[in-house]
Amino acid sequence: MTDKPTKEKITDVALQLFEQNGYHAVTVDKIVKLSGTSKGTFYHYFKSKDELLYNVHDYFITYVLDKATEAYEMWKTPTERLNAIIKSFVMMFDMYRPHVTVFYQESLYLAPEYFFEIKQKRDQYKEMMFKVVQEGIDLGEFRKELPVPITSMAIFGMINWTYKWYKTDGKYSIVDIANIYADFVLHSILTKDALKTYEHLLNND
Repeated sequence: MTDKPTKEKITDVALQLFEQNGYHAVTVDKIVKLSGTSKGTFYHYFKSKDELLYNVHDYFITYVLDKATEAYEMWKTPTERLNAIIKSFVMMFDMYRPHVTVFYQESLYLAPEYFFEIKQKRDQYKEMMFKVVQEGIDLGEFRKELPVPITSMAIFGMINWTYKWYKTDGKYSIVDIANIYADFVLHSILTKDALKTYEHLLNND
């Protein structure tokens, strides 16, 4: 088996340290020591520890945004799109656990220029959710009495907290959890007619 590329090795060690100790408690010296590299190598790939933290955040939020865009383009109806977006969002808690933890716990420590770039992508993701929910209301699939911002932010709030309690060896798999979240949301916002139309999604067929 080939060794990981040096940049990836440094990032993986930094992720582990950030997750365990917090961003400010971790030094570049500690990162290079545990990654078996040098300061010269570190600064070849990253201008600073700030840039490394930004790369971790950017990797995660770009993945989430790409998956949401992919779901939107792959499916034709708001219900199918929302179902796919929710499930892809939940799945990344298993795929990128360290990235997620660092993203939520350390985002306040991003340098201003990096924080702005990450915020732009977070806003894009938020607008994607708003768009899907609004289209669902416009097409009569989602209940019109539910405000778009509150519905969208409630979905984010419910799913975001998963990183705090999800365990890979827990009773429920990440697929189980993704299906449960989608079930919660769709049963809450679909109209009576849409519930009948999309019964196959609610049964996870």
